[in-house]
Amino acid sequence: MRNERQLKILELISEFDIETQDELAGLLIKSGIKVTQATVSRDIKDMKLIKTLGSNGKYKYTINKSDSDMSSSDNFFGILKDIVISAVCANNITVVKTRSGYAGAACEAIDSLEIKEILGTIAGDNTIFIATASEHDSQIITDFINKKIKAGENI
Repeated sequence: MRNERQLKILELISEFDIETQDELAGLLIKSGIKVTQATVSRDIKDMKLIKTLGSNGKYKYTINKSDSDMSSSDNFFGILKDIVISAVCANNITVVKTRSGYAGAACEAIDSLEIKEILGTIAGDNTIFIATASEHDSQIITDFINKKIKAGENI
């Protein structure tokens, strides 16, 4: 349940400008996830979320991108190992399959890694397309994801 809740948090902070823990808890409850403010607080700490100034002049929760790189295996990226099913290389595109309903949150986590080979990503319900400049770059991303899945490691 913790991993699913944290994936939902990723999805919510990418979709909405969330200013407070209470606001985040309310959105989680509306999504059908029962939480307390204390649980939300722990999740924010575990996921290393930070507050940044939004375009509207108010602070909002975001991913701490300064903590991320391709070899990262902290708790935040550990949530991906439970939902990513596979990755395949198709020319300069890596196609990532996830559990149904989790591609958006997984895509946000992958984006936060700021991997230099990734030009852009797009997510559906259970599929992520990762565009790269070359087939070689796509193979690097595909191998990285599959290695982590097979080893049961955090991404």
